[in-house]
Amino acid sequence: MMFKNVIVRRPARSLIDGITSAPELGKPDYELAIKQHDAYIEALKSCGVEVTVLPAMEEYPDSCFIEDDAVMTRMGAIITNPGAASRNGEKEHIVEAVRKFYSDDKIAYIKAPGTLEGGDVMMVGDHFYVGRSARTNEEGIRQFIEILEGWGLSGSEVTLEKVLHLKTGVNYLENNTFLVSGEFVEKEEFKNAKQILIPEDESYAANCIWVNNKVIVPANFPKVAQLVRDAGYEVILCDTSEYRKLDGGLSCLSLRF
Repeated sequence: MMFKNVIVRRPARSLIDGITSAPELGKPDYELAIKQHDAYIEALKSCGVEVTVLPAMEEYPDSCFIEDDAVMTRMGAIITNPGAASRNGEKEHIVEAVRKFYSDDKIAYIKAPGTLEGGDVMMVGDHFYVGRSARTNEEGIRQFIEILEGWGLSGSEVTLEKVLHLKTGVNYLENNTFLVSGEFVEKEEFKNAKQILIPEDESYAANCIWVNNKVIVPANFPKVAQLVRDAGYEVILCDTSEYRKLDGGLSCLSLRF
């Protein structure tokens, strides 16, 4: 599947007050975060996609992590129901942008008590792996898979033990090839896949994104960059240091479809 469109949302100044599990990394530098976001957009454009840039939302410090607000498939879009209370309202603000690409009959919604965040969803062709996490619950997964099956797609649950989101530790490139780290190396779901094993000291960089035969890799993780090159891909380096301070990575910052 080749991507044609990407949606991103500009970081708000309130970004510095976003959710984090790693306060020891310090608060993000807003000005640097903006420069990194600019570079991210340019990296995406270099992969041959049209990028829609949505305005910042100061009331939602984490709203630049737009991947959590929706899941875009070839058959339709699913508006999520984020499990983080401070982020739950973000879903109301993504619908207008999604409607520019999908008609209302091709937009579905995860409803309470179900919760689901897009960072827990990994698309592999027409199958979607969904991580059950602190942010995505059993009912959210049930609804999600029901919607997929109604569109002729499929989904399956992956239980998470340590990571925040599924794609924190495993990401799909193409041709049954996955970047895997930590707990995912031994997961039954990925045992028969071609695995690119991420070194423990560069585990953050498991979160790379494949976009039209190129792979965007976090800057400053040379081992992972070389592993991806060795797998035959053109690598684009993109610094996400300020987003890492908020548990965010490359995939979190966009919706790709």
